[in-house]
Amino acid sequence: MLILLSPAKTLDMTPVATPATQPRLLKDTEQLAKVLRKQSRADLQDLMHISEKLADLNYQRNQEFSLPFTDSNAKPAGLAFRGDVYQGLEMESLSEAEAAFANEQIRILSGLYGILRPNDLMQAYRLEMGTKLKTRRGGNLYEFWGDRITKVLNEDITEGNHDLVLNLASQEYFKSVNTKKLGTRLLTAHFKEAHNGKFRVVAFNAKRARGRMANLITREGITSAEPLKELVVNDYVFNPELSTENDWVYSK
Repeated sequence: MLILLSPAKTLDMTPVATPATQPRLLKDTEQLAKVLRKQSRADLQDLMHISEKLADLNYQRNQEFSLPFTDSNAKPAGLAFRGDVYQGLEMESLSEAEAAFANEQIRILSGLYGILRPNDLMQAYRLEMGTKLKTRRGGNLYEFWGDRITKVLNEDITEGNHDLVLNLASQEYFKSVNTKKLGTRLLTAHFKEAHNGKFRVVAFNAKRARGRMANLITREGITSAEPLKELVVNDYVFNPELSTENDWVYSK
């Protein structure tokens, strides 16, 4: 099983001493970094719809981007991202064996890096997948990445003999995957809450639940679909009445 997650805007880049690997699409990342480096603070504010303060921060990040990535200038992605999903994932709490399992199973979709393993080094950035950044490949990041992310996923599917991709990413990020070319079964998990007789997604809770589900899969060593039905994820439980074959709903 491969698990897809979205990245997070909140980061903790405090250095850590832990085994790390290099992202596999760094040549593409370099191209994006060059485009970003040319953006002024005002350009970034307009492009990303962010405050002047955040534009200053990310302008500085873009200017400081440099290769090669090392333990002193970069951090493993699974430990660097600190948003709601990653508070649920709790990579820092995993044992060495669990962390190794997570690195085999979890893939993080990224606007700048394309696709990351938890142990892949990254530098601080802000570039959401839906950003309309113009490059030589097109007018947005979906056009820039094309099928490159899907190609890496398929290589991982083949190498790891995975018979399932579990999508726990947001729609914005999942759109970067060409599902028609994905070489195995795709299953998407949804987290919904009962409210006035209807079930709805509560974004904050759903994000935490996505990370928590990935954490439980990692801790329990789950590699196939059926055991996922037994998981209790932050009080969400599998709801067969709301689920279809490849869209599973967990409700509370």
